[in-house]
Amino acid sequence: MYLIKKSEVLNIARELAKDHLVYGPVTDEATGQVLFDSLDDPGKADLGAPIPTIPPKNVVFPQMECIYSYRYDKNSRAVDIRQVNAVKPKALFGLRSCDLEGMRILDRFFLGQEFVDDFYLNNRKKTFIVTNTCIAPFAQCFCVCTDSGPSAKEGFDLNLTELGDEYLVEAGSDRGKALAEKLGLAKADGSYAAKKTAAVDRAMDLFTGFAVENKAWVSRVTNRVTTGFIKEDVWEYIGDQCFECGACTFVCPSCSCFNIEDVNKNDGSTERLRSWDSCSYEGYSKMAGDHNPRKPVEDRRNKRFFCKLSYSQSKKYLRPGCVGCGRCAWVCPGDIGLPNVVTYIRRETTK
Repeated sequence: MYLIKKSEVLNIARELAKDHLVYGPVTDEATGQVLFDSLDDPGKADLGAPIPTIPPKNVVFPQMECIYSYRYDKNSRAVDIRQVNAVKPKALFGLRSCDLEGMRILDRFFLGQEFVDDFYLNNRKKTFIVTNTCIAPFAQCFCVCTDSGPSAKEGFDLNLTELGDEYLVEAGSDRGKALAEKLGLAKADGSYAAKKTAAVDRAMDLFTGFAVENKAWVSRVTNRVTTGFIKEDVWEYIGDQCFECGACTFVCPSCSCFNIEDVNKNDGSTERLRSWDSCSYEGYSKMAGDHNPRKPVEDRRNKRFFCKLSYSQSKKYLRPGCVGCGRCAWVCPGDIGLPNVVTYIRRETTK
C-alpha cells in the first residue's frame, strides 16, 4: 500500500499518459453528464464525479469496430484478408468498482469459455486499470445487492481510496506496483487498511433503504428466475412496459451481445464490422424463414433478466450478471430497470 496527496493524485494519470491513451471521468459542461472519455489533458479527470452515463466497457469492447478487411479480385479469384489489430495501450483511470466487475464478466464471456475472442483479448491485454473506491453511493446505485462495491477487490492494477487529504493507493498487479515505485509514492503502514475499511463501511451505511431492502430480495428473485417460479402475467406486465429501445442493454456494463455485418466500400474492399446488439429488439433472435422463437416482447424481457440473475449465468460468470450500477433504471422510459423488476416480483410474491 502507498499514499499520495489528493492534490497530486492526477500525477498517476499524467505518468500513464506517457505511453498509454488515458480514459477517465469528465463532466460535460453543456449537459452536466459524466462521460468516461479519452483525456487530452489527464489533469481534467474528475475522481469525484458520479458513475459515467455510458459504461467504460466501450474501451475494450467498442460499440462498433472493424475486425477484418478483405478484397476479392475477380480476375485472379484471389482473396486478400487482413485482420485489424492496431490497438494502442490504454489506461482506464478512475474506474468504479461496478464497471470493473462488468468488465470482468466480459472477460469470462469472451476469454473464459471454449473459444477465445482474439479481438477482445487484443484490447484487454493492453489495458491498465486504476479503480476508484466509492466513499459515498450515488442515487441509483445498489452494488451492495450484487457484491460489486463500493470498493474493488481484485482485477485492478492500482486502486485509489480517498482518505481526507490523501489517497490510499493499493497495487493489484506487478505493473501497478512498478508504477507506484516509479512515482516514488510513500509507503502506507498497516493502520491505513483499517482506515479504508472504515471508509467503505461508512459508504455502505449511506445506501438508501430501497437498496438495503432489496439486498435479500435479489437472491430470492435469482432463485425464482432460475426455477421459473414466476407467473406469466408478471412477465406480461413487465413486457407491456418495454419500448424495445435497447437503452438498458447499451448502458449495461456486462451486456456482451453483438452483431456482425459486412459493409462494402467504394474502393472495392469490404469491412467486417462488429457492433453492439440488444436482446430487446424483435429481430435479435429472428432466424431464416422469418421464424422468431422469442417474438412476444415479454419473452425477450424475461430472457434478459434470466441472463442477469439466473444461477446458470452466475455459475458461468462466477457472480450475478448484474453489477448494481443502476443505469438500466436510470435510462428506461418504461420503468423496468432491474431494481424495479425485483420489486415487481417481490410484490407478486408477497401479495
